Amino acid sequence: MTRWWPGIDSWINLSRVDPDAEVQGEICLDVQMLEDARGRCLRCHVLQARDLAPRDITGTSDPFARVFWGSQSLETSTIKKTRFPHWDEVLELREMPGAPAPLRVELWDWDMVGKNDFLGMVEFPPQVLQQNAPSGWFRLLPFPRAEEDSGGTLGALRLKVRLLEDRILPSRYYQPLTELLMESVLGPAEEDAASPLAVLEELTLGDCRQDLATKLVKLFLGQGQAGPLLDYLTRREVTRTTDPNTLFRSNSLASKAMEQFMKLVGMPYLHEVLKPVINRVFEEKKYMELDPCKMDLGRTRRISFKGAPSEEHVRDASLGLLTGYLGPIVEAIVGSVGRCPLAMRLAFKQLHQCVEEHFPQAEHEDVKYLAISGFLFLRFFAPAILTPKLFDLRDQHADPQTSRSLLLLAKAVQSIGNLGQQLGQGKELWMAPLHPFLLQSISRVRHFLDQLVDVDEEEEAGGPARALVAPSVIVREGYLLKRKEEPASLATRFAFKKRYFWLSGETLSYSKSPEWQMRSSVPVSHIRAVERVDEGAFQLPHVMQVVTQDAAGALHTTYLQCKNVNELNQWLSALRKASAPNPDKLAACHPGAFRSSRWTCCLQAERSAAGCSRTHSAVTLGDWSDPLDPDAEIQMVYRRLLLGRDQLRMKFQEDPNTDSSPEADAEKSSGATEGACPDALARPREAAARLLEVLADLDRAHEEFQQREQQKAALGPLGH
Repeated sequence: MTRWWPGIDSWINLSRVDPDAEVQGEICLDVQMLEDARGRCLRCHVLQARDLAPRDITGTSDPFARVFWGSQSLETSTIKKTRFPHWDEVLELREMPGAPAPLRVELWDWDMVGKNDFLGMVEFPPQVLQQNAPSGWFRLLPFPRAEEDSGGTLGALRLKVRLLEDRILPSRYYQPLTELLMESVLGPAEEDAASPLAVLEELTLGDCRQDLATKLVKLFLGQGQAGPLLDYLTRREVTRTTDPNTLFRSNSLASKAMEQFMKLVGMPYLHEVLKPVINRVFEEKKYMELDPCKMDLGRTRRISFKGAPSEEHVRDASLGLLTGYLGPIVEAIVGSVGRCPLAMRLAFKQLHQCVEEHFPQAEHEDVKYLAISGFLFLRFFAPAILTPKLFDLRDQHADPQTSRSLLLLAKAVQSIGNLGQQLGQGKELWMAPLHPFLLQSISRVRHFLDQLVDVDEEEEAGGPARALVAPSVIVREGYLLKRKEEPASLATRFAFKKRYFWLSGETLSYSKSPEWQMRSSVPVSHIRAVERVDEGAFQLPHVMQVVTQDAAGALHTTYLQCKNVNELNQWLSALRKASAPNPDKLAACHPGAFRSSRWTCCLQAERSAAGCSRTHSAVTLGDWSDPLDPDAEIQMVYRRLLLGRDQLRMKFQEDPNTDSSPEADAEKSSGATEGACPDALARPREAAARLLEVLADLDRAHEEFQQREQQKAALGPLGH
């Protein structure tokens, strides 16, 4: 079941922001309004806060909360050196005579020297306190200012936000549709018209292709079939292309799928190739400009000249700086054949063969190179150079001067990727001083592309677990808090001990410190699930669980706490990558913990009770991306296919001029269409019928699931 909420689509005026007053994070409160013989009392339970702004040089804060109600105020204790404080303190304030007052809770960073630093605030008007006392997590806000709305003088930003509520069924319901999708890539791509992939390609237009391509690539990667998917889509595109100069230049499903595949599989490779030079550009902040219309001679003080500065001086100095950066970039790229992921090389080899078969003429000799360089240089390397933050190469966006330098470098790399075909053409003739360097690089790039596709491995492209994690290489290490196996009598906060962890493709090991000789370890092959843990399980944030199985078949759970959400995501990613090939993954587990003789998540009293939440068993392909979630991805594909169901029926099953009986279908197949092969007519009909049947089964499953949920809700807690 899918429900769309209206959301917003409007222009919002930008406001001025004081960089020193920016706030972030949330606070958890439980407020009650009580009344006794002495009058009314406000009880504010300040539980905890998370992801507060770091105000100290250590990257943490010393937060305390200050509660205001009317003319009264109270403070909590100060928690030192944390951005995730836990107070669990109750502050009570008595109502004073006068008009009803709002409740305001402020967070401050305590400083021994100087004034305290503001961390954020929340405020609740009197009517909210009277009608529905606040309880839960609340986003911290800055102090309101009179000039908050500038009336559009700073510009405006148009936002379009929609909320999608989707029901994800258990995996078994999606298996038939998954099998149909996998079968789609095995048939002749050029003639396909009724498979799920063919229907999706025909239906999906514009911006939707990006999302669909990402979902399909993740889904097929999880099944180890990304190579056949990309081959299927590229063959369909190549077959439809008559002018080789336009091949893969549009945002087709094939182009978007290959682009997303490179981002998912090739991010570590991209970082290894580009990050050293990108860091140099950011750190050195050299002024570079070749366009006379954009030169600022007043900024040439950054370059050492003899005599008065001129455009020629700036151009010559900029040319030297640009080639000084481009040289290492080209060297890193052409020398990276062995570091390029096998899955990418195999995908490029398939693409190379497909294009060469379709355009065998001598005048199209460059097309097979341009097809690969168009993806690798124009859609991977050049965009990463232009906007490093979007590819996780830098934490922050570049300043204007550095951004211009990156643009010049990206243009040069793009020209190299085009194999010099457009040099000297167009409006950017001011790039001419770079042309000799670019032309010298092109022959090296051709040789690099030949080497890249010279791979003879029989392994299928799209086996991410085999390609991404080496057995003996340490892929992640650092301090984590580890919970003891059975903390019988210790308080929760003492049940976690600080340990240093190492993760390789073979073992997850830990000790008291990096130098400690004694290590404990768990074979990665024993891991059966790696999942997040609800904060309520231990009243702690950023906790994950690693479920392992010993030789006797017994399951053991280790709880690990990370210092922040980014570290949690990175460890989840690394552990799931390392354990991806493991058999017998758990389909479900408990997102809570077994404490006080019951599970905190589902309240079941048996420790051995079946898990109440499905697991994310497939591999995470990069620390920057979300884990693969095959059920969510196939649910999105199912929603897309529903949009084309009526069109599919009309095209292959409904014909107003003929009888819809099997006998009539057989007659039409045998002779109604002159010169047509009966099999050619029957195959699309059969494929369409199978797809429509699978969609109908999923419809029924969603309806039954919804009915069961409604029945449970009607019964209430006692009905369980």
